[in-house]
Amino acid sequence: MFFEGSEKKVEVIIKNASFSLIDNVTDEFWVELVKRANAKILSCIQNKYCKAFILSESSLFVWHDRFVILTCGVTHLVNSVEYFIQEQGIECIEYLTYQRKNEYYSHAQLSCFGDDIKVLNKYIKGNALRFGEMDSHHTFLFYKQGEHRVQNKSYELLAYHISEQASEKFINPNITVQEIRRFLQLDKLLPDFLIDDHIFDPYGYSVNAIKDDKYLTIHVTPQAESSYVSVESNINLIKLSPLILKVLKPKSFDLLSFNEVEFKALIKQYINRQYVSKSLVEQQLKNGCNVHFANYVLPQHNFITATVFDLLEDHNEL
Repeated sequence: MFFEGSEKKVEVIIKNASFSLIDNVTDEFWVELVKRANAKILSCIQNKYCKAFILSESSLFVWHDRFVILTCGVTHLVNSVEYFIQEQGIECIEYLTYQRKNEYYSHAQLSCFGDDIKVLNKYIKGNALRFGEMDSHHTFLFYKQGEHRVQNKSYELLAYHISEQASEKFINPNITVQEIRRFLQLDKLLPDFLIDDHIFDPYGYSVNAIKDDKYLTIHVTPQAESSYVSVESNINLIKLSPLILKVLKPKSFDLLSFNEVEFKALIKQYINRQYVSKSLVEQQLKNGCNVHFANYVLPQHNFITATVFDLLEDHNEL
């Protein structure tokens, strides 16, 4: 059974300091915004700084001055951005980024990155870039033109082809959230965080965690032929990468950071030497942000057999 784990991501920061996306916007608004992407809200946790929603496809985080939404599967996230603009007004947006990772089966999506930015360009003057090689792992990024006041840091660690042990752990039909938390060592990753998590049927796992204004989210697509785990946070994931990689043992992974000026020194210090870098990209955006992208692979030294298809079955690859 195939599921597209690669996510689309939007971050929006608003201008009006007297207007709160938590206090002045109803949950019904966020329900509708998520619905526009072909997803739904499953649960919510919150503190005085942040609301964190687990979605049927990934997560939504809302702070007083910003929100971040990630959606996977066959979702149409640009529709959610358009809904926010139409309801709240383009003039309220100080900062906007829209990202799309390379997908396993991009032809099955409802749109491509080019289609999405045509929609955004109706409302927003922006710039578009690609981080990474087109024939390998890469991320597309669209961002709103103009300087912004907040240089917030964020990090993404995106793991592909996790170990057989990890994959089998997640596809066990009897596994509990407590067992997954122990396997992922969330107590070490997220000490004193408020945690909300969900096991999907038949496969998949999501966790949101918040502490004050800090957040971390993990989404696991465990199926062996298309396994994918995303970890996204405003906590330094490069420093946490040794633990994450030890648990998942992926064959390849990507790192993406916004405004981490020590990126080069950090990857040298923390990334396991078994992994070899395939892409290293640094870009200073015209809105003032500094973005780094790195793709790593674990070199394979042994031959494996080819993938055999049952021609009577439906395969996304064929």
